[in-house]
Amino acid sequence: MDSNNSSGRQLPASRDNVTIEIKDDTLVSSIKEKMENTSPLLCICRVPETTRKENENAYAPGIISIGPLHHGKPTLKQMEDHKWRYLYTLLSRKPSQQEVATNLEASLDGCVKSLRESEHRARKCYAEDINLTSDEFVEMMLLDGCFIIELFLKYAFRGLRRRSDPIFFTTGIFCSLRLNMILLENQLPFFVLQQLFNIVPLPRQCTQSLTELAFRFFESIIPKDKHDKHVFQEKFNLEGNHLLDLIHNCLLPTISRVRPKKVGVQKRLDCATKLQEEGIKFNDKTAHSLLDVRFVNGVIEIPPMKILHYTETLLRNLVALEQCYGGCTPHVTSYAFLMKSLVCCEKDVRLLLRREILANSSGSEIEVLDLFKSLYKENDVKDFYYDGLCEQVNEYRRTSWFVWWRKLFLPNNVQKTPKSVMVLFAVVLFLLLTFLGTLFSILSFSRHGL
Repeated sequence: MDSNNSSGRQLPASRDNVTIEIKDDTLVSSIKEKMENTSPLLCICRVPETTRKENENAYAPGIISIGPLHHGKPTLKQMEDHKWRYLYTLLSRKPSQQEVATNLEASLDGCVKSLRESEHRARKCYAEDINLTSDEFVEMMLLDGCFIIELFLKYAFRGLRRRSDPIFFTTGIFCSLRLNMILLENQLPFFVLQQLFNIVPLPRQCTQSLTELAFRFFESIIPKDKHDKHVFQEKFNLEGNHLLDLIHNCLLPTISRVRPKKVGVQKRLDCATKLQEEGIKFNDKTAHSLLDVRFVNGVIEIPPMKILHYTETLLRNLVALEQCYGGCTPHVTSYAFLMKSLVCCEKDVRLLLRREILANSSGSEIEVLDLFKSLYKENDVKDFYYDGLCEQVNEYRRTSWFVWWRKLFLPNNVQKTPKSVMVLFAVVLFLLLTFLGTLFSILSFSRHGL
């Protein structure tokens, strides 16, 4: 039998030789294209217009464009020169200055070839068609991806920074830049960053992985307990589709979800002050995730959250991320909906501030109230993560002796606070004991009289 065949494959000469050299590039390309054409579970998309209207500045970049969705905007061109400088610095970083030109060209060639091979896959990560030619798209991925890698390196290793670099030495630019990099519409597929990271020359002192560098860069803006850095590092290292997705991984709950016992349970709670009136307490509880909210023995335990200048932008984009993906449990959206239920007025904000569940750097209770009111506008959440918790709280309210005494004895026009109910209980108990004492005295007198 002829060892050559029309399929383009070289078959083994005997059964002992199990090596098969596949030369059918057409078939390989066809299979690869079919795999890449499969819609990814997660993608990068624009925030819906109805959501964007709540706060345009929380979704649109103001200083830099990353990826194709805001590419070429005139208002963002000022940062383009810095991208080119960072690209050159990264690709030409070699110990011998004599080898700069050669190594720069070799590194650049390797990056471009790698990006061309994955161009189709990268385009499929966006929810809309990208109106860029192949060369424009590859150049954009190269420029933005290498800029991000060099930025991570300069942040991690101070010795790589130059005093002439305005990103690190001009007030406000770095913070604005980092905030722009967590926007949903300002993302590159993470595999593109990883491809480039595997090719570009790295400084000798860099022994960290790309995810470790990224975590170090974003660590200070991720809501977390300072003692749990290693836990968040592990969660950040989980597979993610882009940088915002990696931050989302850090916030995933670490405690088991409480499933409701009944179907169709109420998916919301009354406001915090009303729950307190019914004897339910609120405590801050250090946890491995901001979303580790639980109900234990009449106490709603909520991990503390500092509300800073970037908190609204971060939470809004995480909620938008979950709304665009659709196929995953909306953890952050559920948290936003839960907090919206609890915070209905300034009294609720003050209560949570006193309990150190919230800490507001601006000092404005109205701003906190507006934040939770506008963070998620819908009146329902599909697959609400805290439905079982709500069932627990509402069941406790129905069966608690505290609530029973309040409804039975406290008039509706009296302010229903835990203190007032306790006073009423003490009065009733005093009257009951007085009655019993009088009764025993009468019985005792009657018996002696007889």
